[in-house]
Amino acid sequence: MDPQYPTNRSIDAEQLDNTAGFPAELTNIPWIDIHNHAHTLSWNDREKFALSGCESMVMMAAAYYWTPYKPVEPQDVQYLWDDALNRLDQIRQAHIFDAKLGIGIHTGARVDDYEALLERMPAYCALDEVAAVGEIGITPTQHVARWELEDQKEVTRRQMEIAADTGIPAVAHTPPDLSDVDIPFRERGMIPGYELDMGMQQEPVIDAENERRAAIELDIECKDEAGLPDDQLVLSHADRAASYVMENTDCYLSYTVSYPWLLGVTPRDVAAVIEEYGPDRVLVETDSAGILRSDVFAFKRTIFELYRLGLDLDTIRQVVYENPRNVLNAE
Repeated sequence: MDPQYPTNRSIDAEQLDNTAGFPAELTNIPWIDIHNHAHTLSWNDREKFALSGCESMVMMAAAYYWTPYKPVEPQDVQYLWDDALNRLDQIRQAHIFDAKLGIGIHTGARVDDYEALLERMPAYCALDEVAAVGEIGITPTQHVARWELEDQKEVTRRQMEIAADTGIPAVAHTPPDLSDVDIPFRERGMIPGYELDMGMQQEPVIDAENERRAAIELDIECKDEAGLPDDQLVLSHADRAASYVMENTDCYLSYTVSYPWLLGVTPRDVAAVIEEYGPDRVLVETDSAGILRSDVFAFKRTIFELYRLGLDLDTIRQVVYENPRNVLNAE
């Protein structure tokens, strides 16, 4: 029986099919953030993860921009690992989600004498608290201190070897293509919402028309040389140009959804790649960090938007929960 409203005149609700609506299960889908830097966020921001349904996360302790000096020295990087490891238990106790770490040597700025770090990494990766090697990968342009390509390839390949030897995944930072993103003040070395002076970026070490594609191809090459299985490599910061990875590898693509103002990636892009290639190798991440304006709630919003865009509950759950569990060998 249609409802009868005691209104002065008829309203929209009397004309609509009231059987339509969102399933209750949509609000309860758990999710795993496979790539963030939540240990650099405030307590309140970390609480937002729990409030919006996050079950688990991997916090990347490799972040060149928090090191005090450039070029970066081994003790600077190890300090980042130790600081995150030291605070991990308190973060777990304070918030209603599980958390583990990614340990790695980021190539965003040159690290001198990196061999010392490579010798120490296996012991860190054997810890229960460490779930991934990352974030790592080839970076075309460094901040402050240039890092030649051959050395980058060496340190990337060696870290992927450690991931293969310890049986944990590697998470690779892929350089974003910002050519189609309108960022005001970029010409002055400023990006509003990003605490990094882009005017200090060095000349690219990759000479290619498409630096992003070239860097990803080199990451894949390093993976092959290291003997790292495709299903143990996550390529972060995926964009709309997903065809190369999806058609030539069995690696995972992870979409960063928490700062579309910079990367230009939206839930519609995630839905499009799922529609074209299926959900089996697609992930979602926040990459939320204290250095840039990012939205922790964007992950939950993405879940809602994927449903609005036509994806069913099972597909959404696979992308945001089952796939990262498989990557992380979660029990």
